[in-house]
Amino acid sequence: MKAINQLKTFIRILDEYPAETPLSKFLPGFYRQNKQMGSTDRKVASRLIYNYFRIGNVLPDLPPEDRIMVAEFLCNTQVNSFLQHFKPEWAACIAFGIDEKLALVKSVYKDFNLGDVFPWVDKISAGIDKDAFLKSFFVQPDLFIHVHNGYDHLVKAELNKAEVAFKDEGNGCFSLPNGTKLDHLFPTQHWFEVQDHSSQQTANYFSPQKWDKWWDACAASGGKSLLLHELEPNMSLVVSDIRESILANLDERFQQAGLKKYQKKLLDLTQNPDQEMHDYEFDGIILDAPCSGSGTWGRTPEMIAQFHPSKIEFFNRLQKSIAQNVVKFLKPGKPLIYITCSAFKAENEDVVDFLVKELGLKLEEQVVLKGYEHKADTMFVARLSPSPL
Repeated sequence: MKAINQLKTFIRILDEYPAETPLSKFLPGFYRQNKQMGSTDRKVASRLIYNYFRIGNVLPDLPPEDRIMVAEFLCNTQVNSFLQHFKPEWAACIAFGIDEKLALVKSVYKDFNLGDVFPWVDKISAGIDKDAFLKSFFVQPDLFIHVHNGYDHLVKAELNKAEVAFKDEGNGCFSLPNGTKLDHLFPTQHWFEVQDHSSQQTANYFSPQKWDKWWDACAASGGKSLLLHELEPNMSLVVSDIRESILANLDERFQQAGLKKYQKKLLDLTQNPDQEMHDYEFDGIILDAPCSGSGTWGRTPEMIAQFHPSKIEFFNRLQKSIAQNVVKFLKPGKPLIYITCSAFKAENEDVVDFLVKELGLKLEEQVVLKGYEHKADTMFVARLSPSPL
């Protein structure tokens, strides 16, 4: 009876879920309206709906009641009562490796195609292992934090005291189980930032020098600025974004991290910023460009169902436009760090080709950060520079 009610709740959530809305925003509202659901009910409902979207566009003609069984089988490694009730023969094989599971599903559903999980796999960057990337959608990514210098021992002590499993990934990066209640464990402390593993790795390509002046051109939540400041505290910074609300939130975050030498600018970088920026020249620019976010869809798998491939070309044009408007503020020979959280070649290598061929930058290094190898996001980073005078 419990499994039947869980299925009914799942179907209800699916029916009421409005496309274009993040699940992380919709589900809390749904649970507030259904206060009779206990914490276990909510946990199961969340697992079911997220797993349903994790299989992307696989078996699109199958009813949701059947697709959720496929999703539960592929996305779980431990027995649960839901699958035991509806698919006991699959529940008995829950500990199988993913290749064995895929073969079992294929034996039941001849039309099953792994490529349908992410139907645009032919458009991803060459450095990505397509098979591993597709299978990574069946695994919930970890939660990652970046611990500020000098606080590692305090964070470890609190995590150990709370018996939270964690892994020290090096350079202040810790991985934790997704869903860890950090605000309960650290209610007042500001010892770390929540930041994905791959995002933290982008700092390896910055190399700021003492007294440099850098520009974080699309600053968003300021994560890259904080990494930059940690590498070189004796530098000044300009942060800009098109969203005023984003910039308003940066003050508190920067203050907590001890970042004091910065200016904020509200800029639409698809437009020429000369009027605001004509007096500036920088020793480095971080362009964490607006993108499809396709490298992060392991965290937000509902985005697969909402995505249209025409958006790839839209973002490609947007990224080129912004890049063209920021590179002219670089000092000769100084770095532009181009970053996306996209898996698509058109947003990654193709934009770098444009920067080299059309804007005359020299490519020093480019790499796909393979988050699927670390239960993290997949990202792209390139370091380029204008020719020295």
